[in-house]
Amino acid sequence: MSLTNQLVIAEREEVARGIRALLAKPLIGERGSPETFDLIRRRREPIRQWFDYYCGWTLTVEPRLGYARLVKVRASADPTRPARRLRSGRAAFDRRRYVLLCVVAAELLTVPVTTIGLLADRVTRASAADDLVTTFDVTSRAERIAFVDVLKLLESYGVLTTADGDAESFVDETTAKVLFRVDATLLLRLLAAPVGPSQLAVPADDVALRFEELLDAVSYEQRYGLSSGRHEDTPNASDVQRNLWLRHSVFRRLVDDPVLYFAELTAEERAYLGSPTGRQLLRRAAEQGGFVLEERAEGVLLVDVDGIATDERFPDDGSNAKVAALLLLDVLDEPRTTDYLRGATAKLLKRFPRWAKTYRGKDGVRRLTVDALAVLTGFGLVRVEAELVRPLPAAARYTDRDPGRKEEAT
Repeated sequence: MSLTNQLVIAEREEVARGIRALLAKPLIGERGSPETFDLIRRRREPIRQWFDYYCGWTLTVEPRLGYARLVKVRASADPTRPARRLRSGRAAFDRRRYVLLCVVAAELLTVPVTTIGLLADRVTRASAADDLVTTFDVTSRAERIAFVDVLKLLESYGVLTTADGDAESFVDETTAKVLFRVDATLLLRLLAAPVGPSQLAVPADDVALRFEELLDAVSYEQRYGLSSGRHEDTPNASDVQRNLWLRHSVFRRLVDDPVLYFAELTAEERAYLGSPTGRQLLRRAAEQGGFVLEERAEGVLLVDVDGIATDERFPDDGSNAKVAALLLLDVLDEPRTTDYLRGATAKLLKRFPRWAKTYRGKDGVRRLTVDALAVLTGFGLVRVEAELVRPLPAAARYTDRDPGRKEEAT
């Protein structure tokens, strides 16, 4: 093999690796992942072109500032990927922490350097001046814990860099000395919405009532010529805009969701994906991204045999819920009630007495069943309808009903 061919193959493999790394982690910093960032920096143009062509997503690489940011736009909320506390077992952010995150972010935009005490004072004053926000109470330990959870999250993103001290010390002592450097440019990159929420000018009392409408509004992308997310409601949209939207809408779901079911697509999307052009693009995108394309009668999915492109894996023995989820699939050979699955969970706990100790207390069976179903739902393996749980076609990949299908999907 000639040197030229070797270089071409090496470049192709690096581009594919960079694409999958960004799908798993849309914000990659040089400090936290130097090798991955260097790869993306060197191959940024073909990686950027892949995301732009297939998904319509923007990739920004800042070599001097040391980060790469993929802006992934979704038209629907995804409750399976909340912000998580980097302490306390990675629990999901609650409403209070999200509120504090927004207030802290707003206050950080105006200062290149700050201390934790000064920032806490600014957050207290800002929240007290807003009638809709509960005032931040620095004397409350629970409030300080929530505040530190927000700071730790921003540190993990690279927005905050600790120059001296440790934010954790603020939980026990309000006079703790912690100095932060602030990257305001990166902070502005965190928001992935094409339309800033502040531009909507909606009365606060209307937000909860109009949430879905507002979500569509902040996700609006003018280049597709859409008025309501569907081209049938936009007769003036050009064929170019329609085809662009069809390509991007299909591939966004394909690379961001564990499995793409044809039944969940619109008639236009199914026709596009089933066309010769759509099938050709599907195979080309998989090849360029380093995926194995798995096609079934019910849908398609991209398999990453290296496990790079996914932020969550299944099967995985990393949590009791994931182990229970895999075991419950064996009894989901047909639709089952949640009562039936709770009984199956109880049998698992009895069968393995030393396993899942955190679920051994009061209400443990119910909690483990709920957590296991959340795993299965998140990976597109079941659908929960009231008290009935229906297995979806992809579930067969992890049971004896479909031997040999054990790869992790993105």
